[in-house]
Amino acid sequence: MERDKLSIAEVKKIDMVEYLEKLGHSPNKIRNNDYWYLSPLRDEKTPSFKVDRKLNVWYDHGLQKGGNLVDFGILFYQCTVKELLQKIEQKNHFPFHTQSPLFKSISFSAAGEKEKIVVRDVRSNIKLLSLKQYLSFRKIPLEIANRFCKEIDFDLYDKKYTVIGFQNSAGGYELRSANFKGSSSPKEVTLIGKNLSNEILVFEGFIDFLSYQTMHQRKFIMMTKQQPNFLVLNSIGFMEKMKPQLEKYPSIHLYLDRDNKGLTITKEVLAISRKYRDESLIYKNHKDLNEFLMKEHFEQRQSQRRGRRL
Repeated sequence: MERDKLSIAEVKKIDMVEYLEKLGHSPNKIRNNDYWYLSPLRDEKTPSFKVDRKLNVWYDHGLQKGGNLVDFGILFYQCTVKELLQKIEQKNHFPFHTQSPLFKSISFSAAGEKEKIVVRDVRSNIKLLSLKQYLSFRKIPLEIANRFCKEIDFDLYDKKYTVIGFQNSAGGYELRSANFKGSSSPKEVTLIGKNLSNEILVFEGFIDFLSYQTMHQRKFIMMTKQQPNFLVLNSIGFMEKMKPQLEKYPSIHLYLDRDNKGLTITKEVLAISRKYRDESLIYKNHKDLNEFLMKEHFEQRQSQRRGRRL
């Protein structure tokens, strides 16, 4: 059955943090309920666009304007209220895979209403063929994925999806497949390792964490003698919140993305303390660790084929 058209009241209840994520904007830092962004409304180098997630309102300190999602949408798209409602209704409007159900994952957080992503089943082993194929594409061995991930069924507006799930430290999941990227509530970091290690390794997302485990297994990367702890941020915006906990470790190894945001944060923390080490130089010609793994795997296969032809 076709969904009723959105009303202005419903749009105002859409979670702004999730909506901005769908538009490609992630927070630069998170402090309690305040999510700070580089403004989506103008160019800037210092984050001054704040979303109060509890109140679900925004304020751009540079423009000295703020409001709800409707107010934001009118400024962002330079359109009327009617045009904004039409844009939000149109799934293909969003700048990501048009077949992805991500649009539906924007939750309408009315009082007493549960998150629209409802986890129904969690299984220890990943068995669905399409998920195995996705891992193969990412060059992640199934045995490594099964050590750290689950196969998860969840409902999204009465439709069932099956994805790879990576649990965070608050009980929520990062959800991933070839056609879906999202998360269930609550959103939080994942800390792995309870031993009193002197080292901690930091990753933006769990695919890079799995890539590290894969590369260590294949001797591409040598792990230190002492088993380190691992922190998967699940959002680069959590880095600011986690710095006090990270700095309890004598040695902090950063495997962040080599995009503007990842490089900026790496540069900032390196200037703060000598405890931090930039490990992204290992994959300096690639966007992230997984892209490096995929390229290394391809080149290794090509070399093996050339060797067989000699």
